[in-house]
Amino acid sequence: MRRLTALSAAAAPRRAAASRSLTGAASYVLLTAGVLAMVFPFLWMVATSLKPPGEVFSLSLIPQQATLANYAELFRDSSFPKWISNSFIVALVTTASVIFFDTITGYVLAKFSFYGKQVIFVAILSTLMVPTEMLIIPWYLLSVKLGWVDTFAGLLFPGLISAFGIFLMKQFMESVPSELLDAARIDGMSEWGILFKIAVPLVRPALATLFILSFLGSWNAFIWPLIITQTEANFTIPVGTAFFSSELKDNSGWVMIMTGAAVSVLPLILLFFLFQKQIIRGISLTGLK
Repeated sequence: MRRLTALSAAAAPRRAAASRSLTGAASYVLLTAGVLAMVFPFLWMVATSLKPPGEVFSLSLIPQQATLANYAELFRDSSFPKWISNSFIVALVTTASVIFFDTITGYVLAKFSFYGKQVIFVAILSTLMVPTEMLIIPWYLLSVKLGWVDTFAGLLFPGLISAFGIFLMKQFMESVPSELLDAARIDGMSEWGILFKIAVPLVRPALATLFILSFLGSWNAFIWPLIITQTEANFTIPVGTAFFSSELKDNSGWVMIMTGAAVSVLPLILLFFLFQKQIIRGISLTGLK
């Protein structure tokens, strides 16, 4: 009996190790399947953009005769370069504005005490509960009154400040030691100097997260640019791609649509690879907050 008990006790660690190995293998299989399901449409898009029109409906992922002629035609015979330029201008300007104003507002709400601060903060957060669709009509009426229809000003102004960005920066600014800021004030440093030389360097992960989220939101925005722009020269990438797809009907049209989609995604991929460490760290710290 003792021998059986000893054998059973000795076998228990092996069974536990085998169970962990089986669970790990199942996890890897599920994760691999999820990755393939997410990556396959992107691979199909890139592969189709490299195919001649005659292969567009081929079931083979790898093109039989890969060509870059589709990309040359896209930049030569369409308005895609202008649409990319417009998207870059809108995304960069709105992102810079969001980072600047949200950082200042978050710093003030986190490190200053004044009457009505909590009311202001709650009012800002309450705007997150308002659907964007409900704001489009007031935005459009304001644009008509100010003459901003079909202009960059009309494209830009709804995204110049973000309530979520204010909340994010406030939460991170609260982690900056107030004693450090007080010491800088005693040394005679201005509030602008304290903000940009002391506080901002300590919240760089939050800035990286806010940068990528703001840039992605501006780059992929569709509904408002579709409403406010009227001429093809002022389209952004999402609106231009939708316009482009409605104009092309034959096989070459599908190839060009995939080519345009691949070009529009490329800046976002490069952006992610440049800031992936800061993005991951910022998201993880946001979860802790």
